[in-house]
Amino acid sequence: MCMKTAIQDDPDIKRMMAGSTLRKVKSRSWKKQRHFRLLEDGLTIWYKSKWAGKGHSTFSVTEVEAVREGHQSEILLSTAEEFPADLCFTLVFHGRQGNLDLVAESSEEAQAWIQGVRKLIHKAQTMDEQERLDQWVRDWFQKADKNKDGKMNFKEVKKLLKMMNVEMNEDHAYHLFKMADKSQSDSLEIEQFVHFYKILTQRDEVWKVFQDYSGDGEKLMLEELENFLRTEQQEEEQSAQHAKQLIDSYEPSETVKKQGAMSLEGFQMYLCSQDGSIFNPELLELHHDMSQPLSHYFISSSHNTYLLEDQLRGQSSLEAYIQALKRGCRCVEVDCWDGGDGEPVVYHGHTLTSKILFKDVISTIKEYGFRASDFPIIVSLENHCGLEQQTLMAQHLTQILGDLLQTSTLDGQVPQQLPSPQELRGKILLKAKKIGGLEKCVDETLTDEVSDEEEMVNGDEESPSAEEPQAEKKNKKSKLSRELSDLVVYCKSVHFHGFEHSLSHAKCYEMSSFSESKAKKLSKETGTEFVQYNTRQLSRTYPSGLRTDSSNYNPQDMWNVGCQIVALNFQTAGLEMDLNDGLFKQNGGCGYVLKPDFMRDGSSQFSPEKPEERPSYKPQRLSIQVISGQQLPKVNQKEGSIVDPLVRVEIYGVPQDQAKEETSHINNNGFNPVWNKSLNFVIHTPELALVRFVVEDYDKASRNDFIGQFTLPFTCVQPGYRHIHLLSKDGMPIPPSSLFVNISISDYN
Repeated sequence: MCMKTAIQDDPDIKRMMAGSTLRKVKSRSWKKQRHFRLLEDGLTIWYKSKWAGKGHSTFSVTEVEAVREGHQSEILLSTAEEFPADLCFTLVFHGRQGNLDLVAESSEEAQAWIQGVRKLIHKAQTMDEQERLDQWVRDWFQKADKNKDGKMNFKEVKKLLKMMNVEMNEDHAYHLFKMADKSQSDSLEIEQFVHFYKILTQRDEVWKVFQDYSGDGEKLMLEELENFLRTEQQEEEQSAQHAKQLIDSYEPSETVKKQGAMSLEGFQMYLCSQDGSIFNPELLELHHDMSQPLSHYFISSSHNTYLLEDQLRGQSSLEAYIQALKRGCRCVEVDCWDGGDGEPVVYHGHTLTSKILFKDVISTIKEYGFRASDFPIIVSLENHCGLEQQTLMAQHLTQILGDLLQTSTLDGQVPQQLPSPQELRGKILLKAKKIGGLEKCVDETLTDEVSDEEEMVNGDEESPSAEEPQAEKKNKKSKLSRELSDLVVYCKSVHFHGFEHSLSHAKCYEMSSFSESKAKKLSKETGTEFVQYNTRQLSRTYPSGLRTDSSNYNPQDMWNVGCQIVALNFQTAGLEMDLNDGLFKQNGGCGYVLKPDFMRDGSSQFSPEKPEERPSYKPQRLSIQVISGQQLPKVNQKEGSIVDPLVRVEIYGVPQDQAKEETSHINNNGFNPVWNKSLNFVIHTPELALVRFVVEDYDKASRNDFIGQFTLPFTCVQPGYRHIHLLSKDGMPIPPSSLFVNISISDYN
């Protein structure tokens, strides 16, 4: 389904196809004219500079998440006097890709692009799996059809297959080519090429499973499909009802559907759909009990949220907050310093990172905070300001956030336990120092150490030596403004004095921050006490001060002892963010995941070092047969290079569960590699384990190249024949790349 339907007649789309000169703005000084147009496929936007000769750039509408109208980005706001709002718009991309800020020559032109791109995004989002695959194939055809005559001979088809990562026997390919060439013209038009591609991708391994359950080899009758769901997919309840639903949803042939049956094509579509996915679709929905104290949840949390890059010279940006909040982050960090003109600023102190205004950060949190989730946001304040600007910060918080800011206890009483995410829906909590407690009021100002992370790293081996100038060290005591202090209710930052002290003295609303090394040491030496402490109070962990490149630590070590606020550098893609995305994908992606019951019991004896000692210890055996891969993306764009893929399965959890197993690599086949390799694991604490599938391009001379990955909680794995839809390094889908596996889970005795 190319977008060549009614949408092509839409006046906005026509205008986009005709092309427009738009100004691309990168900064106040960099604003250049570029010619933009929508290509014939109705999906690709092409642009080039008037002087760049043949050089041009393209991107797909599927990469665009939203269009913002007017001065809705930092860059367009900074040029607001030069360009009126009705000429300006911003394309926001999925993942970590930067925005594209554009200025049209007239407001009509701007509107045509704003509305046109929105229509195309909507169109792309509402395509079903089959349409999406056809579109993907058509996109390739367009790329390869160099002379744009809409036809391709066998030589061109061979070249295209190589671009698509397909290495195959030439005679076999030619035989299929002739089958698809219905007009016998020795060339394929676009629809014939889509047909050719379908015959090329018919999958023997799916056909074999189908044959095992089909009586006549042609279709699965209702009871045969039921039998498959019960036996292979381990669906005991309602398998009859589910079989009917699957036929209704995925069977393309009306004739077969009327017989209450499913064809091979319908069966393959089911297996490739969300129902056939490894991630149990019911657990993607909000399903956890959200009425327990905040300390009973893992909370998706970001470190130095204002940074887009590294910790020393990187750019501070409001977009970094928007990106983290979009990913479901519920705890953001704001580092505040006295600004030169009386307005507090946010940046990484004593470094060359750029500065943004505190009030703009708070406005951004208000605007974007509750789009991905309506459960509470914790604003973790690193306060380095003098009294005057602290008072101004308090004014900004109350004026900008209004009722969203929780400034008193819910019932006016001193709490014995923290309130629940449900009770705090749509609220913002401030985490900072507080004068005294909720019990009584004390002196007007509090003299105290500066801020959490500095107090933790002061004199700690993790602190880079440049952390604080001597002058500031001398004046280590700083005053806290009463107005700011009064806004802190359920998240009062305190120094950690040990588990024994907190057991006898601590209040539920007091919380401490731990550097990664301190948290690791505590979890190794006193794991059980840490688990108990985390049932009553919140704790926050953060990356070592030495990670100036914004790299991350493994969050699993902290989750193993029940730490709720495990702060990661959201701007840095990689294994650690894959684990975070994997854990928080469940429960509606709301940023809160209920901890296992043995981590919510104040007298729990659980220790991650000795999982077998807990009363409800029930280890599981996980067996994964890695069958095949489909349409893996090319890593190296050099012509003629094809990947040599291997699959590695990694388990993250308590120390005993950490494990990795991998298949061998397949030479020169990223298109439909078959491994048929079984990988086996024993999982001692299933409730805490995450399973990560990684596909790499084998290279004997150097490190393997990353191709794709998918991470999910062990408790969300659906057994049986499943597809794993791979994600890029950035955590974005890369359709139609997938793995086909058969999974069995059983008790380990």
